[in-house]
Amino acid sequence: MPVLKEFREFAVKGNVMDLAIGVIIGAAFGNIVTSLVGDIFMPVIGAITGGLDFSNHFIPLSSAVTADNLVDAKKQGAVLAYGSFITIAINFLIVAAVLFLVVRTINTLRRAEENKPAPAPTRSEVLLTEIRDMLAKRPS
Repeated sequence: MPVLKEFREFAVKGNVMDLAIGVIIGAAFGNIVTSLVGDIFMPVIGAITGGLDFSNHFIPLSSAVTADNLVDAKKQGAVLAYGSFITIAINFLIVAAVLFLVVRTINTLRRAEENKPAPAPTRSEVLLTEIRDMLAKRPS
């Protein structure tokens, strides 16, 4: 029973819940980035390069592969799908850039908060400080 109690304490701690929420948000963010790459960036890159679509670029590794699109080619045999790799690499670069911007913004906000001057003490705080100092000087 002590193991179950210890596990329950571990599972309901804030850190575990924060981690779970982070994983869920990360998965949703991954879907957004996948859509951003596949639906926005890759068509633009394809339009700039004259209709080039990386996702269908592959090298057949078997003479049995005669298809001209990746899905059918994979059904026919082994293929080296370098176009998929290019798409995933672009996806990674976008995620890394977005995360860099998020972390940079957070760090900028933290520095601004740290450099903010402390508020002036209120009249009550000044009086309480004076009383404390007078009591400290008083002989025991």
